[in-house]
Amino acid sequence: MSGHPARASAVTVRPALREDLDALMALEVAAFATDRAERRAIRHAIASPSISLLVALDGAVLVGAATVERRRGSRRARLSSIAVAPSRAGTGLGRVLLAAAEAEALARGCGFLRLEVREDNGAGIRLYERSGYRRFETVEGYYEDGTTAWRYEKRLGEGQGEGTLAPAPS
Repeated sequence: MSGHPARASAVTVRPALREDLDALMALEVAAFATDRAERRAIRHAIASPSISLLVALDGAVLVGAATVERRRGSRRARLSSIAVAPSRAGTGLGRVLLAAAEAEALARGCGFLRLEVREDNGAGIRLYERSGYRRFETVEGYYEDGTTAWRYEKRLGEGQGEGTLAPAPS
């Protein structure tokens, strides 16, 4: 069916490589108007033992990325960025990247994943809430342009309940 965007299931998700740096920079520019990661931060993330930078590829084309940060001794990981190429918006790629980020955090021994999202990012908020994230905090003026952030958390793994957010061990 021509004219329809490719479905997210057509992508491969893998850890970022140094060769992905230029494509990751292009994705930052395409996906974010403000609060973009700098080249050196992305280069650091690719090599860092405490950061997992995952990329989504459609063939050889990088179409999305997710960054998961961990701290030693903590069971909480943080999804610090999720980016989808504008040409892939609405295809389910955000959901694929979120699931990959959750699986990565869980595989690294983290039982919880936290994130921040702009209060005006309706698509992101819907994705996170439909995926079981619960808002626990509002941070005024969080973003470069002064926009408020909503902070979310999800308990990962088996036996996740729909109830109240329970405090996680840190």
